[in-house]
Amino acid sequence: MARTDDLILFAQVVECGSFSKVAEQNSLTNSVVSKRIARLEEDLGVQLLYRTTRKLTVSEAGKVLYQGAKNVKQAAVEAIDAVSGYGEKVSGHVKMSVPTISGDLLLADAVAEFCTMHPGMSVDMSLDNRFVDLIEDGYDLVIRTGYLEDSSLIARHILDSQWVICAAPSYISKHGRPAIPQDLVNHNCLQYAYQTTGASEWQFIGEQGNYIQRVSGNFSTDNAAALRKAALGGYGIAYVPRCLVYHDLIEGKLVDLFPDQVGKKLGVYAVYPYTRQPSQKIRLLIEHIRKKYLEMHYYF
Repeated sequence: MARTDDLILFAQVVECGSFSKVAEQNSLTNSVVSKRIARLEEDLGVQLLYRTTRKLTVSEAGKVLYQGAKNVKQAAVEAIDAVSGYGEKVSGHVKMSVPTISGDLLLADAVAEFCTMHPGMSVDMSLDNRFVDLIEDGYDLVIRTGYLEDSSLIARHILDSQWVICAAPSYISKHGRPAIPQDLVNHNCLQYAYQTTGASEWQFIGEQGNYIQRVSGNFSTDNAAALRKAALGGYGIAYVPRCLVYHDLIEGKLVDLFPDQVGKKLGVYAVYPYTRQPSQKIRLLIEHIRKKYLEMHYYF
C-alpha cells in the first residue's frame, strides 16, 4: 500500500516539476526523493513520471494519482495550519493572483507588508486580469473583481468598485461634452476589453432600472494603464473603474462626465478553493487585504 508521505512527496514533485526543488524544500537529497518516487511506482505497479535529463513528464496514471495525492497534501497542510493557528507564528507559502489595477494601487504594498509582519511567510503574487482557474493553476487565493459562478470556490466580499465615464478637458474643449448618455454615439469611446460585459456596452442608471448604451471608438485595450494614458492624452472618452483615475479626477486632469449616472458597480472578492477550514495564513492574509481596501474605500 502506498505511504501517505510518499503521496505528498509525489504531489510536490508534480507541482514543482523538479526532484531537486522538492529535495531542497524537504531537506532531503535528490537520490532520496528519486528512491521514494520509485518506491511509490513499485507499490502501485505503474510508471508515474517519465524522467529525462531536461525535464519530468507526468504519465496518464500519474495525472490520475496527482488529483488524489494533492488532496492528501492539502489535508495535511490544513491539519498543520489548524494547529499552528493557535500560536502566534504564521508561516508557509501562498500563491495568489490579483487584478492589475488593485495590484498597482494597494495590493503589492499590502501583501509585501504582510510578509514583513510574518517573517515565516512567502507570497508569489501574479498581477493578471484574466479569470485564472484556482484549482487547475494551483492558486491558494485570488482577488477577483466581477461575478462568481464556480460553486467549488468560496468568495468573501470586500467592497464594491464603482465605474466612471471620463475624458480629458482637452477632448471636451475640442469635441464638446456629451449632455446625456445617448450623445456618446457621436464621440470616440475608448474601450476597455477586460470586462465581463462587452467593451462597447456601457451601463447607466435609468428610471426603469439600469440600461445599456452601445458605443464605438478607434481604440481598445485590455490594459488599464494604457486606457488611462489614452484618456489623459485627450484621445477619447473612457469607461473605467474609479480607483484607476481617482487622482486624475481630483486634480482635474480628467472630468467625470456622468456623476451618479453610471450603473456599473462590481464587487471585489477574496476567492479561495472550497475547504471546511481555510488555513490560518489565508484567513489572516484576507483580513489584512480587506483592511487595506477599506482604508482606501473612497478610491472605489
